[in-house]
Amino acid sequence: MTEFKIDISELKGEGGDVVKELADFIKEKTKAEVETATNEITVKSEEKIIAKPYLRVLLRKYLHQTELKEFFRVIGGKENTLVVKEKTAEEKE
Repeated sequence: MTEFKIDISELKGEGGDVVKELADFIKEKTKAEVETATNEITVKSEEKIIAKPYLRVLLRKYLHQTELKEFFRVIGGKENTLVVKEKTAEEKE
């Protein structure tokens, strides 16, 4: 079973609807079990193996569709963890 965690602590400032929509988007695209906690989304899959780069692409795609790509980016965290982080002023230019 593969399990990935997505740290969304900085994304929560955009509102609860964004987090719910992100969880639904991931669930729809991966057909995996998606759980939402306070500051993270957990993606679990038993049958289908989900790769970390694919999950990163999905997160970037979601940020682009919701027009948040200008303000947030996706970086790798610890093992099996991705972080949605707010861009600094230098990165926005």
